[in-house]
Amino acid sequence: MWDFFRRLPYARWACLAVHTLGLTVVTGTAYAQAVAEPNFQAMAQDWLRDATATTVAQPVGPTALRMEVKVGALDSRLKLAPCGNVEPYLPPGSRLWGRTRVGLRCTDGMSRWNVSLPVTVNAYGNAWVIKGSVASGNAITEDDVMEAEVNWAEEASPVIRDKALWVGQIATRQLTTGQTLRQSMVRPAQVFQAGAQVRVLAQGPGFQISSEAQALSAGVVGQVARVKMENGRVSSGLVLDTKTVKIDL
Repeated sequence: MWDFFRRLPYARWACLAVHTLGLTVVTGTAYAQAVAEPNFQAMAQDWLRDATATTVAQPVGPTALRMEVKVGALDSRLKLAPCGNVEPYLPPGSRLWGRTRVGLRCTDGMSRWNVSLPVTVNAYGNAWVIKGSVASGNAITEDDVMEAEVNWAEEASPVIRDKALWVGQIATRQLTTGQTLRQSMVRPAQVFQAGAQVRVLAQGPGFQISSEAQALSAGVVGQVARVKMENGRVSSGLVLDTKTVKIDL
């Protein structure tokens, strides 16, 4: 029988062998079409779920945030070559917060392509929100706010969770019902004018001296002000309260 096969031309032998042995021949093109295209959205979703579980985008203090990830689709016009391994990653300059992008790069394929998917990372947790309205330039009081669950990642400016950081602060613009208190919405209050008499606490290793001085610039809590000492010396110090400036020696 093998003599019969040897006497056949090669092309007829190969066709007969395929028919006789029940083999199936798939061309390279057909094979590529038979391989299912990876679900890039599901791949990015899984990667983001793990990444957001281990990465905190910004300090949240005692507040536990509930993360939610939404993944967009690739541009339908893109035609990507088959790839044995696709690696999700966070592009440089991006962060897992708000509207961002996640990269997908082929690390095992004839064509090493690199694309990105639009994603939205939301972070829900309790925060302080305006319950009425506060005019621009007015101080914010505890009666102006209430606690509610909000999306911390809705805006770029960080949420102010610590009450001590917003009580008595000045609204930088008109604040309305439902707005979440964020750093860009407040500024420290001015506590004394230039020319006012203030108390200076000069301190160094193991000692502290208190004296009187005249303010040469306006004083804002937490910021630096210039003062003129009784002996005529001019110094700069940190404003602690309505009448106190601290100078480290």
